[in-house]
Amino acid sequence: MTHTPVTQAAEFWEGRYRDSDRIWSGRPNQLLVREVSALEPGRALDLGCGEGADAVWLASRGWRVTGVDISRTALRRAAAHAADAGTADRVGWERHELGVTFPEGSFDLVNAQYLQSPVHMDQDAVLRQAAHAVAEGGTLLLVMHAGWPSWQDQPPFEAEFPTLEGTLAALALPEDAWSVETLETVRRQNVSPAGVEGFREDNVWRLRRTGA
Repeated sequence: MTHTPVTQAAEFWEGRYRDSDRIWSGRPNQLLVREVSALEPGRALDLGCGEGADAVWLASRGWRVTGVDISRTALRRAAAHAADAGTADRVGWERHELGVTFPEGSFDLVNAQYLQSPVHMDQDAVLRQAAHAVAEGGTLLLVMHAGWPSWQDQPPFEAEFPTLEGTLAALALPEDAWSVETLETVRRQNVSPAGVEGFREDNVWRLRRTGA
């Protein structure tokens, strides 16, 4: 795992994972499954992989995956998940604070699911790096919350949520080298931690690199 210095962001996310035995469900994100199932497996980069569910799912479908996260605890859990699932030989794990360091190489799929943080991160710059890491013919898949959940009366912190067109513009992708395959806001039913039924809206960008 790649070493990076401890920063405020690293402390925040390491504390978040250490304070709970498990944060996420262990299942792959639904929009990843929807958007990627039909793709031919190759090399994949999973940014902000957390406890590894997306990376393990990709590996189970034949992808060779590099999973990246800022938290060592998350990466240890992800590696254990891969071992339990029998995919450890198809997944490698690297620690990076995105915006400070970034994994090397090019990939047939770069996946970034909910790469949003209450701790400062230059999101646009990171997403441009993600696009740069896509090999010719490869896919960039971004999924991010479009706003607070419907039951959130008082936001816990200030946040600026990305828009479909705003993020597309911020990526600054050459039109002659990229095609837009999915540009969509998806509403999904959800239940709050207190059991309140409601919904969340997510923005989805699936972009294919068609040229150099």
